Amino acid sequence: MKAGFVYIMTNKNHTTLYTGVTSNLSKRVQQHKESYYSQSFTSRYNLYILVYWESFQEIGDAIFREKQIKAGSRQKKLDLINSINSDWKDLTGDVENIMDVF
Repeated sequence: MKAGFVYIMTNKNHTTLYTGVTSNLSKRVQQHKESYYSQSFTSRYNLYILVYWESFQEIGDAIFREKQIKAGSRQKKLDLINSINSDWKDLTGDVENIMDVF
């Protein structure tokens, strides 16, 4: 079974949020930072700061959680981010080697 991750990216002013799901968090975050998909939402709005993430043993669970988060209000997303990252620091460094665990 493949592991999964749900994550939230933002821009430098924290005005826009993007919630996504992936099986390889470090690779996907790097793609966002490099604007790998130049026409994507994250590229158009400069969403390159990883402010929240969760891991799951199965990708299906991550997809389910992504849908829950996306269905919530902006305030719920802000509360979620603030619950673990009140300074809104970029968590990219925390996940660079995360795939070694999975």
